[in-house]
Amino acid sequence: MTGNPLPFSLRQLQYVRAIAETRNFRQAAERCAVAQPSLSAQLAALEAALGVRFFERDRRGVILTPAGEALLQRVNRVLTEASELREEAKHFRDPLAGPFRLGVIPTMAPYLLPKAVPALREAFPKLVPQWVEDRTATLVAQLQQGRLDGALLALEAELQDLETTTLGRDHFLLAVPKGHAFAKGRKPIRIHALEGERMLLMDDGHCLRHQALAACREVGMEELEFRATSLPTLVQMVASGIGVSLLPEMALAMEAGRASLVLRRLADPVPYRTVVLAWRRGSHAAVALKKIAKLLRNMRHFVQ
Repeated sequence: MTGNPLPFSLRQLQYVRAIAETRNFRQAAERCAVAQPSLSAQLAALEAALGVRFFERDRRGVILTPAGEALLQRVNRVLTEASELREEAKHFRDPLAGPFRLGVIPTMAPYLLPKAVPALREAFPKLVPQWVEDRTATLVAQLQQGRLDGALLALEAELQDLETTTLGRDHFLLAVPKGHAFAKGRKPIRIHALEGERMLLMDDGHCLRHQALAACREVGMEELEFRATSLPTLVQMVASGIGVSLLPEMALAMEAGRASLVLRRLADPVPYRTVVLAWRRGSHAAVALKKIAKLLRNMRHFVQ
């Protein structure tokens, strides 16, 4: 019957998620700010109430049982919904007040945040943004789990079923070392003129890699085995003469001054990435995020 009390608590489900993520009872207890014996006792009570075991311990550590594997997704959904309930209640009072968890990918963070942070502070003084910088796949997962309210991402990446609002386009520019054949001139370079060039790209897991790789494959450029883990590293490698690369325009002001390289514009159709603000479907934060997106869009950091 719907009126009967549930034989478990949300806190117990939080313990399950923490153990599943850390695969360690001590670390899970520290994450949940509880003594390990208490965590173990609450897990045992939950398992007794449901009649299943979530975990087993062996020499490899803590592993999920088949039942644990099957139930963990539902545990995560219940906790996400509970978190949504709490946050939605807060946002009914003031959707642009209090902590707001925002993600941003590394190829945008250093170029957007120096302008975005003070702009948000001035426009929404009650808002307390908490920024998380990580790769796209991690941020998408955290959005789906309710650990982030929104994230600045590239639309061309795999965003699953997230809702998005577009901030604008970030065009790519050709980066070449001084002395390269394309270092001279001002006329935009046609992308097909790059056939046979040795191209430096980002490491796997960076959405910028996939966007630049699509342009490379279109014209038959050679991808070098070296892959950069960050844009500053990529810039330094281009400046050293190893190869050429494509850089997002938002990085132009900062990265062009760090190394001895030349940036050339590309002729139409110019390759680009679409910068978006994303959130979970049905999220309580959608109204606030749309207002934040409007502010960021008006910073005129992108091509509309």
